[in-house]
Amino acid sequence: MHFHTYEEALNWIHGTLRLGIKPGLKRMELLLEKLDHPEKKNRFIHIAGTNGKGSTLTFLSSVLQEEGYRVGTFTSPYIETFNERITINSLPISDADIVQLANRIAPIVEEIAKSEFGPPSEFEIITAMMFLYFAEFEVIDFGIIEVGLGGRLDSTNVLTPILSVITTIGLDHMEFLGNTIEEIAFEKGGIIKPGIPVVTGVLQDLVIKTLAELASSRHSPFYLYKKDFSSEKIRNELLNYYDTLGELKELQLGLAGDHQIQNASVAIFALRFLHAEKWIRLSEEGLRKGLANAFWPGRMEKMTENPTIILDGAHNPEGIRALIQTLQQVNSEKIILLFSALLDKKYDEMIQEIQANVKNVEIYLTTFDFPRAMAKTDVIEVAKKHHLTPILSWKEFLKQTSSKLGKNPLYITGSLYFISEVRKYLLEKTSTL
Repeated sequence: MHFHTYEEALNWIHGTLRLGIKPGLKRMELLLEKLDHPEKKNRFIHIAGTNGKGSTLTFLSSVLQEEGYRVGTFTSPYIETFNERITINSLPISDADIVQLANRIAPIVEEIAKSEFGPPSEFEIITAMMFLYFAEFEVIDFGIIEVGLGGRLDSTNVLTPILSVITTIGLDHMEFLGNTIEEIAFEKGGIIKPGIPVVTGVLQDLVIKTLAELASSRHSPFYLYKKDFSSEKIRNELLNYYDTLGELKELQLGLAGDHQIQNASVAIFALRFLHAEKWIRLSEEGLRKGLANAFWPGRMEKMTENPTIILDGAHNPEGIRALIQTLQQVNSEKIILLFSALLDKKYDEMIQEIQANVKNVEIYLTTFDFPRAMAKTDVIEVAKKHHLTPILSWKEFLKQTSSKLGKNPLYITGSLYFISEVRKYLLEKTSTL
């Protein structure tokens, strides 16, 4: 097997999507062993959590770049192009490098597929490509790696980082991670390595207890939001931050939404800790600029000003609650909300949360082109159940609605895959809306 084009390489990678879905890291470890352990050749920060992983990663990366570091990142899913999953200083990997990496890894994947462990999955292949890229193709100072699913058995959990970060934990992916918040916390806490410090923004007592016990059993220093560090909102995207090293007043954030105060605080403590431990240099100027310049597409992202159209990938109940906090502060006669979720998500709960907590909202339910998205019949049925307006073509909805919004904002939310489609469309069509 040899790939000549980017399309060929990508088709091969995506063609492995449904393969190798069984727990365990044996295949991943074997794959990396045959690549001479690229995961051991860089310094990494490892991030797990239900929500906030991408935002916290963005704050960390933005500040480190301001300080002159070359930062590699690994995230999922992507918003516009597959290449965004692997970036260096916010620039996605090139098509040519994707082809080279696929050609390096494909023969090993074929070999492992014939073994007792079975074929590596899509995510395992992408993870191996990332480690190899940062080890041999491009030089980085630090890698910031986002867990794909869970933590303990996630493909990224083959690395030993300089710092583990756990953002928030909620009831998500329960079919894989467990039925209780403690079980899910145990899976997410699986990224905690012996002796490696962990910083977390979790707030629930049961989750804190589970993570603290894991950290203690592994002799890992444990740092907790609202205990070892804290923050307060001054006004939108502006906060004061406090820890034992002192306070920082009026920090401006580049990401909108009150929940970003928590994510930013976790990132700030992580950076100040790494500075104190001599892993990085950190100036107050670099910290302030990095936080203010942070940008993460599809997270409370204002796409157009007049009319106001905002995208937010609130794809689970925790994300919806964060969105609700923002919507409750919107000073508008009416809020228009276009929502689409995957069928395996708790969309009933998410819709009910919005209806119960946002008084002046009009919710429209739609679908999009994705294997796990709602079918049009689902949209009609769910919309009727919750007294919503069903929208069978979100593109037609945007064309018809944009000119009628006036001063009322339109929030588009739900699945990140949906947000990705809408964002691409809006970027192409903004001038005509």
